[in-house]
Amino acid sequence: MENTTSEYRHVPVLLDECFAQSRIKPCSTFVDATLGGAGHSSEAARRLGEDGILIGIDQDEMALAAAGDRLKRLDAGAMPRIDLLRGNFGDLDDLLLQAEVPGVDVFLFDLGVSSPQLDFPSRGFSFKEDAPLDMRMDPAHNPVTAAELVNTLDAAELTRIIRDYSDEKWASRIAQFIVEARGHAPIETSGQLVEIIKAAIPASARRAGGHPAKRTFQALRIEVNSELAVLRRGLEAAVRWLNPKGRILVISYHSLEDRVVKEVFSKHAQTCTCPPGLPVCACGADPVLKIVTRKPILPTAEEVERNPRARSAKLRVAEKIR
Repeated sequence: MENTTSEYRHVPVLLDECFAQSRIKPCSTFVDATLGGAGHSSEAARRLGEDGILIGIDQDEMALAAAGDRLKRLDAGAMPRIDLLRGNFGDLDDLLLQAEVPGVDVFLFDLGVSSPQLDFPSRGFSFKEDAPLDMRMDPAHNPVTAAELVNTLDAAELTRIIRDYSDEKWASRIAQFIVEARGHAPIETSGQLVEIIKAAIPASARRAGGHPAKRTFQALRIEVNSELAVLRRGLEAAVRWLNPKGRILVISYHSLEDRVVKEVFSKHAQTCTCPPGLPVCACGADPVLKIVTRKPILPTAEEVERNPRARSAKLRVAEKIR
């Protein structure tokens, strides 16, 4: 069966680097905002001890079931309190109120699509398999599929989504080809969309830069799941919940995510911008965060060889200063 938890594999990215930066202690409260298969959380559980708290959040029921099984099998001695919550990290305030914790010492956000979502064709995320064009991370609470977008939006809106969320050079042409194709028959599968994209991109351009559908599929996935708005909302909530000296760790996989992370961190790390010589600060800047990683931490060549999906990963870290 495609949805069995034994098939939900997760190779944690930048694992050693994350825990070197987290400064996790045996009594810490650790929130894994993107639980997945509990790759990072399993390591956190080993370090927290019986006085620690591990909160795992995921909107994917399959991920929660697999993570629960994996954490139960740990031979880690004294285990922390473990709460696994179904939800989107954009709703972090509500989820942490549900968990009844006063504050958090470490937040980890490992962004992007998990390996199982890509590996299971029926999820509709992959351009390599023909499947219903879905792409929803939480089908139970999100009625809008990628198929609905490509069959209802006009060419201008499709162009905007593809261009803004993927920097696709041929966004306008792909959108025009989509509108023309759906005039003959609805676009219902990932395979249909891949063929339309291939037809839209000139052959000379298809020979370089990887699979021609990769960027368009990324853009549609981001739009279907409102990923950038959700990320911003989740990071803002994490800043509020952090204890003093607590840290936020974010692993991003493309420039749009990384830009949001940098913007949120910079906003809360803003120091006084008044001209020199003013006797009293007039700008009102009151920094809450200290940016720990001025440049992102990247995976080693050895890790990329073991796990090719780590290739584009970037880890950024910020610490609460008050």
